[in-house]
Amino acid sequence: MLKKIPVEKVRQGMYMQQLCGSWLNSPFWQTSFAIDAPELVHQVRNCGVREIWIDVTRGLDVMEAAATMTAQPASAGSAPRFRFSNVDSTPVAEELERAARLVQHSKEAVNTMFNEARMGRLSNVASAMPLVEEIAASVLRNPGALISLVRLKQADDYTYLHSVAVCALMAALARQLGLDDEEIRECALGGLLHDIGKMAVPHNILNKPGKLTDAEFGAVKGHPAAGYSLLAEAQGASSIALDVCLHHHEKYDGSGYPHGLKGEEISRHARMGAICDVYDAITSDRPYKAGWCPAESLRKMAEWTKAGHFDPAIFNAFVKCIGIYPVGTLVRLRSGRLGVVLDNTKSLLQPLVRVFFSTKSTSYIPPENVDLALPGLQESIAAREDAATWNLRDIERYWLNPA
Repeated sequence: MLKKIPVEKVRQGMYMQQLCGSWLNSPFWQTSFAIDAPELVHQVRNCGVREIWIDVTRGLDVMEAAATMTAQPASAGSAPRFRFSNVDSTPVAEELERAARLVQHSKEAVNTMFNEARMGRLSNVASAMPLVEEIAASVLRNPGALISLVRLKQADDYTYLHSVAVCALMAALARQLGLDDEEIRECALGGLLHDIGKMAVPHNILNKPGKLTDAEFGAVKGHPAAGYSLLAEAQGASSIALDVCLHHHEKYDGSGYPHGLKGEEISRHARMGAICDVYDAITSDRPYKAGWCPAESLRKMAEWTKAGHFDPAIFNAFVKCIGIYPVGTLVRLRSGRLGVVLDNTKSLLQPLVRVFFSTKSTSYIPPENVDLALPGLQESIAAREDAATWNLRDIERYWLNPA
């Protein structure tokens, strides 16, 4: 039986089912857990909510009679399929602010969850679902904001924010493929958990700046199976999450691992995971190489798709949801001005661009937003550009602060 109680009545021995408040404001990465220590009682009482739901079948009830408490059955038969709320399209500038807070909170939550996995204390991954729902909802409002922000990860944050990025990319791709909200959420969960097996790989191997030895590469190649075992032993991992975790390194031509599956032998969800995993990996700075820009990464992945690495149909859908010129891409306009893509939700070929540099005078110009989709505008993208060619630094500031 679930019961809503005032937070002041929390005591040790209760089982908290859910906080009555936004997950973003919660200090816990889990939604459901046993309040089994005085420190947890203190944290729950001071977490900023007025009420919580407890499950009295899994823990203690309140001390006094429950006449004034709101109760409902813990299970009410088959639940309706999940639907996202608050996912109306949002301008990138507005979503960036919300996404920045989400990225920071997500990093902390995934860090905690993965450390629990490393110590063998991962018990219920379904508790990560509020995080998954927040990430997916941000992407559904505007995919460019969170996906571009999380690409700017530091080396020390890579493992955790890579998981957040793949979660977001999986949600965007699932929506592009026309999957329903519940399947989008499950795909996003698979993205969040796909690399949890890396907790079984020594840290010095994961962050080695040089080429891996055969033995070290063998240890890395073991992470899908290790992750599958971790998730199978924990509660709450769906078949989709398990499948994405185990098979996201399979390749469409059969040359991947761990099982060398080929074509349709690989599930659609795992084929999606393979694309999302590689895209974030090659656009991110690593100890051994700088990340490629988003547009160049898509060009490389198109070549690899022709070579047999990815499902061509799913890759084409991925390009459509990310955009030919993803947010943050440096482009040269026909006028000779350079700018970064701010928003491509209205048009893949005619995005909103913030110009700031003239190639004719080789000098900076006052930043200006140019909507290439406006009727009658005599301006268009001529080519993608490399910032190093023009000795440009920190171009991220132009799309991180688009106003």
